[in-house]
Amino acid sequence: MKRCPSGFTPVRRVAAAALALSCSLIGTAAHAAWPEQPLRLVVPFTPGGATDAVARLMASKLGPKLGQPVIVENRPGASTVIGADAVARAQPNGYTLMISGSTTYSVLPALKSALPYDPVKSYAHVAIVAIAPVVLLAKNDLPVKTAGEAAKLARERSGKGGLMYGTFGPGSAPHLTGEMVAMAADARMTPVPYKGSAQLVTAMIGGEVDLGVDTVSSAAAQARAGKVRALAVTGTQRMPQLPDVPTFTEAGLPNVSFVGWYGMVAPAGTPADIVQRLSAAVEEVMADPEVRKSVGDLALEPVYLPGEKFRTQIETEVAEFRAIGERAGISMD
Repeated sequence: MKRCPSGFTPVRRVAAAALALSCSLIGTAAHAAWPEQPLRLVVPFTPGGATDAVARLMASKLGPKLGQPVIVENRPGASTVIGADAVARAQPNGYTLMISGSTTYSVLPALKSALPYDPVKSYAHVAIVAIAPVVLLAKNDLPVKTAGEAAKLARERSGKGGLMYGTFGPGSAPHLTGEMVAMAADARMTPVPYKGSAQLVTAMIGGEVDLGVDTVSSAAAQARAGKVRALAVTGTQRMPQLPDVPTFTEAGLPNVSFVGWYGMVAPAGTPADIVQRLSAAVEEVMADPEVRKSVGDLALEPVYLPGEKFRTQIETEVAEFRAIGERAGISMD
């Protein structure tokens, strides 16, 4: 019998094709039964923060849609690396997920070498579900009323050491945003690290620093109470908690664009049909008015950005933050 080019006889090739089809059908049937057990949603932060709140909200709404409980598991440590690495190494069977912020997906990969995971290659990207704008704050006696005036003052004082602004440490959202302001102003500014929002506001009230950058959720009450002045918020729209505060684009500084965000992933290799079903379920959850209100109450903007846009966001930000880090000498090693 004449052999086929592949080395199989026609009968053997038919048998091989039948076996492949059978395996494919078995795999499809197995995926169709998913999920058959509870899902684990890893949060690489301690309980109580914004990421944890978003994850618990998503878990409570995804469970009924998937027909199985979604259990939140907090795995904090090493600036989210411990939890992120655990998920990257988990079995890609659709039962392990993670919600984390842009610190995990773009900031650390841009500013820290030798991470045990790759933000694009190590995960199957389900969706981005919320955006977290930040706000530029000024101490009350700083002689500026707008972000544009703050940039001008920073430029004028560059030769005298520059304005001082509070951050939460190297590579934090306030640090990167402050450097964006400095770049937009073509000015030199000096970052000063603090342990958190309360310490930062206290320092601004005491005149230790001229400017600060904080999340809207943390800073809005302080600004409304008159303890500090809010000059501009990042993002594409004004925040309901600070309706009179313009965006940086409105203030004439469109390149100050840092926003935090929260995205859900599964381990790389998770079957595509499971990822698609997860993404569709997340899209339904994020369209729920009750969920959107709950996310808004956290001073976050509810969104649904599917996997392709998720990956593009990572790639864009890693390049941008790496450039900022090189310019400002920021490293998280």
